[in-house]
Amino acid sequence: MPASPSTARAINDRLALRLLQQEGPLTAGRLKQLTGLSRPSVADLVERLTLAGLIAVVGESGEQRRGPNAKVYGIVADQAHLAALDVRLEGVSVVVSDLLGRVLAEASVPIGPDTGTGSAVEQAVTLVERVVKEAGADRPHTVGIGAPGLIDPASGELRDSTGLPEWHRRLVAALQERFPDARFSVENETNLAALAEQRDGAARDRDTFVLLWLGMGIGSAVVLDGALRRGANGGAGEIGFLPVPGTSGLPSATDCDGGFHSLAGAAAVAALAARHGVPAEAAGSGPATEALVRAAVGRAGADPSAERFLDALADRVALGAAAVVSVLDPGCLVLAGEIGRAGGDTLAARVQHRLARMSPLPTEVRSSALGGGAVLRGALLTARDRAQEELFAPPGDRPSDRTRPPGP
Repeated sequence: MPASPSTARAINDRLALRLLQQEGPLTAGRLKQLTGLSRPSVADLVERLTLAGLIAVVGESGEQRRGPNAKVYGIVADQAHLAALDVRLEGVSVVVSDLLGRVLAEASVPIGPDTGTGSAVEQAVTLVERVVKEAGADRPHTVGIGAPGLIDPASGELRDSTGLPEWHRRLVAALQERFPDARFSVENETNLAALAEQRDGAARDRDTFVLLWLGMGIGSAVVLDGALRRGANGGAGEIGFLPVPGTSGLPSATDCDGGFHSLAGAAAVAALAARHGVPAEAAGSGPATEALVRAAVGRAGADPSAERFLDALADRVALGAAAVVSVLDPGCLVLAGEIGRAGGDTLAARVQHRLARMSPLPTEVRSSALGGGAVLRGALLTARDRAQEELFAPPGDRPSDRTRPPGP
């Protein structure tokens, strides 16, 4: 069934905007080549998008040809500002970008464990306000938030989780009160790291993979056939609770001690390093366990104790990884989190070697390509996608248009 003229125009407009986003500023002639549309159709869509304030002339082509230079059109990037937050146990990091994702301002604030709930929330909200102003904006159009813990798939809210500070759950409500016109999305930090690795990092060539988060907490994110899978309760990938051999007991519904977390979490890895004679004083500055692993990697090949420690760590990581591989057959694992980043390619190669012995399913193990910025990058990508989905929609189809009360 052929599309109506209005639907066809909307499709063409979306196509042109996506091309301008991916390729950068383009002439009308180049848009004609890339879209396959006729010259009059391209002229019409350029006029529509210009009048809508979505694109503007940003220069002229420098091509040598007769007649005047062709106008070059680009997306109006400052039409909306986006904020992304990485909410951690020890603080909050914030970046603010334009509609195309170019970072305009960023900052972090530490929040100690003894800080009261109200004070912690106020520090985080004040930080967001300051970074938004430094970016030259009055308010964010869309805010993406990454946090540890389970996200309720029905409400999109952070669920009450044992071990997480109360200010985490109250922060979203406080931000919504401070920025009532903004759109908010909250996602588990590991899921956001996986989305970032899929778009810009180690899994760019993979439609199916699993990201293993190895840090203070243990988790994973599952991407199958290009889509993030959250599970019925938002808990897909909670492998910290996975029963594995080598622990003192079994995990419970409220405590992952006894699960994979007890083998591969930061405290367990620090104890493992001490057991194998890796001296803590050699770690240098930075988070203790991350620095221990990085120091061991730096001495691998020259220090037998570092070799033994890395082998034992790979043995532990491979236990959880083998369970994931046997159930999902992802073909690719990305090691992320503080320990995964510190282990880098050295740890990844060791884990891959062990998986090849434990499973008949070929699985490539890679280290994170985005480092400590993966969660923020994922939150920013999520905010950008949501903002563009709304702003690039035809007038009348935007959520803000549908919810706005009718005028007089």
